[in-house]
Amino acid sequence: MKTSKPTLLLALAAAALVTLSVMKPVILRAETSSTQWSVQVTKVDSGAVNLEPSFQVAIYESLLDELNKTKHFKQVLRDGDREANGIADLLILKTTVERYSAGSETKRAVTTVAGATKLTVRSQLCTRGGKIVLERTINGNVRFMGSNLRAPHNLAHNVAKAIKQSSLPEPASAVAQRDAEVVVVEVR
Repeated sequence: MKTSKPTLLLALAAAALVTLSVMKPVILRAETSSTQWSVQVTKVDSGAVNLEPSFQVAIYESLLDELNKTKHFKQVLRDGDREANGIADLLILKTTVERYSAGSETKRAVTTVAGATKLTVRSQLCTRGGKIVLERTINGNVRFMGSNLRAPHNLAHNVAKAIKQSSLPEPASAVAQRDAEVVVVEVR
């Protein structure tokens, strides 16, 4: 027995309707949010290390510069910036110097085995509530040619690189936005 095309299409449509009527609601989620954290960089804590003030300032300024270069954060704010009060998705970067070995540019220029400037810090990214979301011990140094102030720059570059390569939790506003974008499609 031959069936006509309209009869076949009608049978397929009826089967589709029966299938759709017994399906459960489908939950569709929007794509992941592009909401980013902002970060506030606190002043560098020299801890128990006798660190030259110029090195503290150099580490701080280099951190601000290197974190901006990563484009990983919506905003990079200085310590005490009043704008930070109105930002919901804010992480705070705390940096404490653990070790410092003053080097000599002259020794580095004369010999390649002496005169290295070395810095080791503990960096913590915390939420406003004090929850640590990332903690790393990071080194920065100048072993060969270059200014002693190149060590803080190298250190800041390594801190920014470690933060960029880590997986930070989603900001609270991104989670709220994602949950608000849940769409329930119910087919009857």
